[in-house]
Amino acid sequence: MNATAETFADKILGFTVPGRNARGRLVRLDRVVDEVLAAHDYPPPVTHLLEEALVLTALMGGLLKSEGDDAQLTMQAHTKVGAVSLLVCDYRGGDLRGYAEFDAERLAELGANPTLPALFGEGYLAITFETGAGQRYQGIVPLEGDGLAQACESYFSQSEQIPTLIRVASRSGGRGGVAAGLLVQHLADGEEGRERLHVRMDHPDWEHVATMAGSIGHDELLDEKLSLETLVWRLLHEEDEVRVQVGSALSRGCRCSADYYTSVISRFPESERDEMRNDSGIISVDCAFCAKTFELPI
Repeated sequence: MNATAETFADKILGFTVPGRNARGRLVRLDRVVDEVLAAHDYPPPVTHLLEEALVLTALMGGLLKSEGDDAQLTMQAHTKVGAVSLLVCDYRGGDLRGYAEFDAERLAELGANPTLPALFGEGYLAITFETGAGQRYQGIVPLEGDGLAQACESYFSQSEQIPTLIRVASRSGGRGGVAAGLLVQHLADGEEGRERLHVRMDHPDWEHVATMAGSIGHDELLDEKLSLETLVWRLLHEEDEVRVQVGSALSRGCRCSADYYTSVISRFPESERDEMRNDSGIISVDCAFCAKTFELPI
């Protein structure tokens, strides 16, 4: 690992504040960032964008009720006119993966620190939750604001009517990249899983929690000497009760394999498979996430 302390391991931590009807997630990524970024030669603006996207995907994926093999969160940012045309990340059972497509020439024209609108133009953000029990729901919001985190806040506000605060930080350097984030939400009627009624963005309990959580700084999120449990205590130690869930490990997990692609391609009619074959009779499949090519002699 490129951090000097175990506190910056790839990890997600959940917590709730029962007296305030609030819940939250903290995420830190270390090796996962390096492994995802190593698959492609990304310029700095895209590197920063993908680091932020991986943290957001982990934060939102950590909200899934089911941690089974089929429960998944996918975040996709897309546009036809921006320097970055596509950004995709997903979370499944603690595994993260992601990649971005971009126009190098158009990106170079934007300078060192392009804004989100400059990167995507008039794009949109789609967030899809799949529970693993046959349930799938999606929300789509415009790519507006200072960053992806603000767009995700808009998603929860507009699509799910859940007051949400998100903070994300990342750092790249000689030891590699690290990224971290905090997500806090207010749930009307208290308990998770109950119907959300009469949600108020200006509820006093939510305003209090948002003020406390919003005080966290980028340096704190990225401080390798501070554990996630310590950060929760720093933010919420004045509350009567804070319940912290055992943190679970996160890893870079691309699900591609020759067997998987063979099973998919074999479902096509023979005539269509003939069109896919090269002069050597091989069907080649590229995985955008891990930049591997699989040659399938089927």
